[in-house]
Amino acid sequence: MIRVLLVDDQPLLRSGFRALLDLEDDIEVVAEASDGGEGVELARKYLPDVALVDIQMPTVDGIEATRRIAADPDLAGVHVVILTNYSFDEYVFHSLRAGAAGFLVKDVMPEDFLHAVRVAARGDALLAPSITRRLIDRYVSRPVPTGAGAELRELTSREREAVVLVAQGLSNDEIADRMVISPLTAKTHVNRAMTKLRARDRAQLVILAYESGLVVPHGS
Repeated sequence: MIRVLLVDDQPLLRSGFRALLDLEDDIEVVAEASDGGEGVELARKYLPDVALVDIQMPTVDGIEATRRIAADPDLAGVHVVILTNYSFDEYVFHSLRAGAAGFLVKDVMPEDFLHAVRVAARGDALLAPSITRRLIDRYVSRPVPTGAGAELRELTSREREAVVLVAQGLSNDEIADRMVISPLTAKTHVNRAMTKLRARDRAQLVILAYESGLVVPHGS
């Protein structure tokens, strides 16, 4: 059973999301919150698999709530998915850096919404190719930070290869095909890389790959 926490200051939207999720046999909404601070407290209380968090809320917004959840070792199993009215903006970029596993636009189709919840529960990043490209574009005009990449020395050559493929938006199965290894071995390479780089999830692994210079955006 996938346990979901809803965090949104609009009761009507929460009700709509809950009604949709309650129809699924493998998903359970364990709690609802109307602001980020309450959402963090409920995350600590219920330990959901997925927290669906609105990005713009009074008092404590979605970015700060995500940052607090990501910083709490007891909430390591909580995967934050940001809900936004926009396909991509600077708020979403900052939420990914804060530790979000990905984001959804609120007018997403119901079947895509449910698929995204299940993907997030597995620990995979919700970064569609179009979104990944926009994320990459952010780095085309940004220099690689001084000293970045030192931590990459801890990675084996195969782990580095896996990280590059993750940054290109490939799933574990696709990485396995590309590296000619089993999906389980591909997952192991990715997980070990995440551990060594202290990345909370695949979304942060993508960001680290570009910030470290391991992957260079086309055109830069």
